[in-house]
Amino acid sequence: MELLPRSPAEFGSARYWERFFRQRGQRPFEWYGAFPELCPVLHKYVRPRDKVLVVGCGNSELSEQMYDMGMCEDIVNIDISDAVIRQMRERSASARPRMSYLTMDMLQMDFPDAHFQVVLDKGTLDALLTDEEEATLAKVDQMFAEISRVLQVGGRYLCVSLAQAHVLKKAVEYFSREGWVVRVHQVAGSGDKQQFVLPVFVYVMTKFRKIPGSAAQILEICPEEQDRPVRVESAERLVAAVKDRQHYALLCSQISKTPCREQVSLDLCDKESGKPRYTLHVVDSPSVKPSRDNHFAIFIIPQGRETEWLFGTEEGRRQLAASAGFGRLVTVALHREQHYEGMAGIQAELSGKVMELAPPGLPARQQVPFLSVGGDIGVRAVRHCDSSPLSGEFVVEDVKGDGTCYFRRLIFLQNRNVVQSEARLLAPTPLPGQKKRRKDKKKPSPTEPPGAIDRSYLCCEHHKAMVAGLCLLGGPDALPGELAVLVVGLGGGSLPLFVHDYFSQARVAVVELDPSMLEVATRWFGFSQGDRMQVHISDGLDYVAKLAAEAPAQYDAVMFDVDSKDLTVGMSCPPPAFVEKPFLQKVKTILKPEGLFVLNLVCRDARLKESVLAALRDVFPLLYARRI
Repeated sequence: MELLPRSPAEFGSARYWERFFRQRGQRPFEWYGAFPELCPVLHKYVRPRDKVLVVGCGNSELSEQMYDMGMCEDIVNIDISDAVIRQMRERSASARPRMSYLTMDMLQMDFPDAHFQVVLDKGTLDALLTDEEEATLAKVDQMFAEISRVLQVGGRYLCVSLAQAHVLKKAVEYFSREGWVVRVHQVAGSGDKQQFVLPVFVYVMTKFRKIPGSAAQILEICPEEQDRPVRVESAERLVAAVKDRQHYALLCSQISKTPCREQVSLDLCDKESGKPRYTLHVVDSPSVKPSRDNHFAIFIIPQGRETEWLFGTEEGRRQLAASAGFGRLVTVALHREQHYEGMAGIQAELSGKVMELAPPGLPARQQVPFLSVGGDIGVRAVRHCDSSPLSGEFVVEDVKGDGTCYFRRLIFLQNRNVVQSEARLLAPTPLPGQKKRRKDKKKPSPTEPPGAIDRSYLCCEHHKAMVAGLCLLGGPDALPGELAVLVVGLGGGSLPLFVHDYFSQARVAVVELDPSMLEVATRWFGFSQGDRMQVHISDGLDYVAKLAAEAPAQYDAVMFDVDSKDLTVGMSCPPPAFVEKPFLQKVKTILKPEGLFVLNLVCRDARLKESVLAALRDVFPLLYARRI
């Protein structure tokens, strides 16, 4: 402990390093990883004939190992501590004749301009840039200027660092402004060491001649698992990408030592596009008694089924993990924008990454099973993608359900885990007189879902409850022949279509705010208007208010199935304005005597939910509530 500085500023003090190396003696002190971890990255940028300068060399064995491995021999090491330079000269004098050690301040070097092809820095920048005080930043600018001066055009400054945000940002901004190419490598295997939980990075700054007036920046990151760098658009984005990897390393370190009290979620992104490819949830089951074979498993959620309760909610995933009988289960959801090569392809792609999420106590070389429903990854076909100013981006997709049924879904991407509308698709039937397919003809692809909508089937449980509520009309024995129904919220149109088709005397008016939804319902969900079905493009609040003022008591039933775009409110359906007491009075006004108001209420805030129910009780004499 006596080797540690009293303050971070001492890292930049020659006196501190003199005392440090005298007390430490001959034992090497390795900042941020040893040679085997750094070698794959260094090998890309250091050639045998390069003249290499190591700044702030300390008593690290890195230079000696580079020399002994034949990576490079013409290496000059400098440090401000005379004590460590004497130690290192003695260690290498006879064994490494072409390598030299000099006592020198890197802020004011004696070398001529353009003298080196490589400048190597292992932890020195981190030690110097301990804060963002003006004096510290001035020293760092001086360090960078000296490195730039002694490097040839085309030369590389290789900086091994823990990549604290302020350190990385300073280096990236300085050298990119000078017209250099900036690339950041994550060092493979560096995130699981006991000394540093955080991963180690190598900044590679390649010197180019600065072009006057050019603002172009080349910024890249090269994750540990791939050789090909990924281009990023700004210094901020590069810092954010590094921060993501640091958070992931901290997470892996934490959950490898202790069980997760809460479910952990993370996205694994596509290397090319940067978009999420897999969403993982780590679920621990304390009730499962551990044995050799039930420590850890991976569960692949079939495509299109990630919105189901069992897979899409914390409680569902907890139940899934317990029933699977594993101490830790990682559920994996597949994203609609991505292509997957079957279960075997997913297993090959994920096997290395998911092992980083293994629980404590996993036996060495333990086989980790990949599980799924029915052993496949499901089927998802995106039929339509679009966006509207009111609903944002949305998709229409066909997915294979449990069994042989296919379903068409409308998903708003701002809340992609919620199915906005859903309809079952009909299996294709041969036309009368149509010949059977000959055996030698090509069979239809199992991934090609049918196209026609089954209008007789209500997929959504809340739609079934809303339709069942209509039985309360017209007394206990029968529904009235003629029925006037107002539906606020169209979506895919399943609810008004069902009322229209199965209540033959019903006249249905639908109010929808977003004209794009009428187009989607008509084109993709079999919706159509006619004598008994009319859609009004209007704000539901305004439409009801106008009816209350001009044409009261005209509807037998008013049905609200409206989602809220404000995700900050604990109520996702309907928007709060639709359940305020003055507006509910207007709803009551447009109902006939003994008319019925049916509301789809989705509220996870218990207090807010109780206030909505209280407002409903105040306005309506009788309230039935059914939990879905």
